[in-house]
Amino acid sequence: MRLHTAPDHGVVGAVATAISQAGGIVTAMDVAESSHERLVVDVTCSASDADHAKLLEQAVDALDGVTVHKTSDRTFLLHLGGKIEVSSKVPLRNRDDLSMAYTPGVGRVSTAIAEHPEDVWRLTSKGNTVAVVTDGSAVLGLGNIGPGAALPVMEGKAALFKRFAGIDAWPICLDTQDIDEIVRAVEMIAPGFGGINLEDIAAPRCFEIERRLRASLDIPVFHDDQHGTAIVVLAALTNALRVVHKSLASVRIVVSGGGAAGTAIVTLLLAAGVTDVVVVDRAGALSADDTSLTGAHRQLAEATNPRRVTGDLHTVLTGADVFIGVSAPRILKPEWIKDMADDAVVFALANPDPEVDPAEADKYAAVVASGRSDYPNQINNVLAFPGVFRGLLDARASEITVEMLLRAADAIAHVVDDDELNPSFIIPTVFHPDVPKAVAAAIRGA
Repeated sequence: MRLHTAPDHGVVGAVATAISQAGGIVTAMDVAESSHERLVVDVTCSASDADHAKLLEQAVDALDGVTVHKTSDRTFLLHLGGKIEVSSKVPLRNRDDLSMAYTPGVGRVSTAIAEHPEDVWRLTSKGNTVAVVTDGSAVLGLGNIGPGAALPVMEGKAALFKRFAGIDAWPICLDTQDIDEIVRAVEMIAPGFGGINLEDIAAPRCFEIERRLRASLDIPVFHDDQHGTAIVVLAALTNALRVVHKSLASVRIVVSGGGAAGTAIVTLLLAAGVTDVVVVDRAGALSADDTSLTGAHRQLAEATNPRRVTGDLHTVLTGADVFIGVSAPRILKPEWIKDMADDAVVFALANPDPEVDPAEADKYAAVVASGRSDYPNQINNVLAFPGVFRGLLDARASEITVEMLLRAADAIAHVVDDDELNPSFIIPTVFHPDVPKAVAAAIRGA
């Protein structure tokens, strides 16, 4: 906070006291300007969250002789000017460098690619570049906030690609939510990229976009909200079942949410050998006997729920071994977990607020995971997509297969060895150096 105060240096102590009494921690305090008329004081302090920061500001502003001139938030400061940039890999020190990196020398390279198109992978950045494409319709848990508001998230995704896999990714935020326009836009920019990462596009539109792009492009198309989530969920579930000594083929699983993530999770679970999975949406369990279902829900119902159970979430959850939530906050009451099978596994993955408080779920379940970083067992897509694309680009793959997804999940799961495995550690940290290497190797092997 930058404060304008009365010309009394005793005010500095009063400010520190007010912040402390409001639960904040002062980490720095400097008098930036001093005159007979006023002091300008810069105060840096720690707050628990954005709401608490506002309370600290109000506490200081309430002091006699003190005005909060402006405040800044370190998260916003980090985003000033964006989080990514383009930098040159070659020196441009003199005319000679310029003549090779640009005209006239670059013309020879362009001619060579025109004569041998496959050389574009070797002589340009294409082989290490991914487009992160969104229409801004389903950004994080914020909903349809548009392409401009989605840009900070896509920049963050690009930064993760670079940090964890050395891949140059670039955000492409499209100002349209028309399927035909999105597909055509991606087709037109595809020559400059080695892969397409679809991101934060709402269901069911995302299914059609992915299907059409996979059919028309000769580079891999990966929808991270679907397949990245599915990979990490399967990896975590593999290890959770190792903890409770159950197998994928024998457990009963309930998935809350029939959107993009839920559909992809179910599809991968079935491919991994799960035989009994029931999807629950707002109206209850999806069943092939329900003639009112249409489109994607109809297909999902026909592939699941072999016992044709009906009812709400609590009803369907009774006797189940596993709950996987990719739906909405606070829809699972903690005490319902008691009605599940012994040694229940609960994955509450809605973000930022999960289906059930992980701390409350932990009282009843044997293993609990969430999408949050402040609890054990965080299910985070960054465990998957950097290594997946590293492997795809290295192998110069033209498509992504279910076999690749299964191998990637198995690779993540087995980064956690038997000595490390326990109910609070079923998935490696996103900073584990072996994860992207293991996933990339698994993709190349497929």
